Amino acid sequence: MRIAVCDDDLREQKQFDEALQEWDPTQNAEKFFSGEALLKAARNLPHFDIVFLDIYMPGENGVDIAGKLRAVSPETGIAFVTTSPEHAVEAFSLRALHYLVKPVTAEDIDETFQRLQILYAKQASSPVRERLSFAVGPERYTVFLDQICLLENENHAVNVSLSDGRRLKVWMTFHELEQKLDGSFLKINRGIIVNMDYIIQIGPEFCILRNGNQLPIAIRQSTAIRAAYDDYVFDRLARHRDDE
Repeated sequence: MRIAVCDDDLREQKQFDEALQEWDPTQNAEKFFSGEALLKAARNLPHFDIVFLDIYMPGENGVDIAGKLRAVSPETGIAFVTTSPEHAVEAFSLRALHYLVKPVTAEDIDETFQRLQILYAKQASSPVRERLSFAVGPERYTVFLDQICLLENENHAVNVSLSDGRRLKVWMTFHELEQKLDGSFLKINRGIIVNMDYIIQIGPEFCILRNGNQLPIAIRQSTAIRAAYDDYVFDRLARHRDDE
């Protein structure tokens, strides 16, 4: 198991280490004094199973770091550690496992790992979510395919729009990225691919997404495009009825 603790205070790191050893002497945590160092290490495989992340660090906000960590490694469990419950609501909006108030105890760590095991069990019983990894400048991101709403070609790069509002510029050819997609994606025009799960309306000339984006459809292929979307919707409804 790969465990990390990120805290700018050496005393707090040592205190956490003592609690971790009390909980399980066979476990060790990789230690980081900044979010930047943590994110750099998080790109290495295998990804962290769990990260204990301090919210208050000089010049850094742990909630912001957690958001970036989610992009690099969506499956990593995150437990926030702080002296105040002020950011608890914001923390849990990032699907945090736990929100711990210092000093962290062996009991806190035990409860956090119990929550991690529950999360693993839920993931095992759920359909597998396909993931996609790509470079965005010097960073490397991993996202779930079902988070991607729209892909638009731009010269030698692709603009990838995500469901949380982020827009990533991926330095990969449009064709290369297209090959990594599954059957929920539809090419509606030259250099435009949409995730059909995010379409709310499709007509002979335009496609409208949930976020209000209105995208042009290739006129000559509009009949085939609308037919492909209708087939996808009917198949999805059929699968839903079979699951009931």
